[in-house]
Amino acid sequence: MIVLKTVRELSIMREACRISAGALKLIGSAIEPGVTTAELDRLAEEYIRSQGAVPNFKNYHGYPATACISINNEVIHGIPTASRKIQAGDIVSVDLGALFEGYHGDNAATFACGDISAEAQRLIDTTRESLYEGIKMARAGGRIGDISFAIQSYVEARGYSVVRDFVGHGVGTSLHEAPEVPNFGTAGRGVRLLPGMTLAIEPMVNMGNYGVKVMPDGWTVLTKDGSLSAHFEHTVAITTDGPQIMTLA
Repeated sequence: MIVLKTVRELSIMREACRISAGALKLIGSAIEPGVTTAELDRLAEEYIRSQGAVPNFKNYHGYPATACISINNEVIHGIPTASRKIQAGDIVSVDLGALFEGYHGDNAATFACGDISAEAQRLIDTTRESLYEGIKMARAGGRIGDISFAIQSYVEARGYSVVRDFVGHGVGTSLHEAPEVPNFGTAGRGVRLLPGMTLAIEPMVNMGNYGVKVMPDGWTVLTKDGSLSAHFEHTVAITTDGPQIMTLA
């Protein structure tokens, strides 16, 4: 069931999203050669709790950390550890959120550690830009497929592929609500977009093929062909005045 949020509910969600965005920005600024993914995760958890919220990923279906930190050919759900050090030239995707007064925020971004290749930077730029192409289509009266098609067409026109095994989603009192928001599809198809809907729009883009595989830990998702992957996400409210991005730092 799709839940439409009231003005009051949206105001609470904006605070959850503000905290989520602040934690993501903090991690991004702390990424440097030699830092461990566990150190980054600790920073995020401390920040979220200092804001009166709780990390909404931690213990979600057994996930053991505050943030998903995925490096290079890891698409999503990389588990932070004290032994994993980020290296110069890595691209680092961070996905996290906060739960505040019963409502969730959810956001993600891919960061460069030091100097990276021109090809990796182009992948990051394309993925981020595709997110905003999708958000442009998150308008009342439209369809989910309008968002999906905008992302897919932008990405594929630049020679990349969108992951199909994992998709965006509604978000609110649950971290994952209806409807699903695929990053591929046909314009004019799918659920009608209505004011009060809140969506986590999140393109995951591979430099190579869209195929992925899940590691034995049951969480970490890799590209099947070993190519680099990038990930960006915002929580967006559908309003009569157009899409509102709630996870802007």
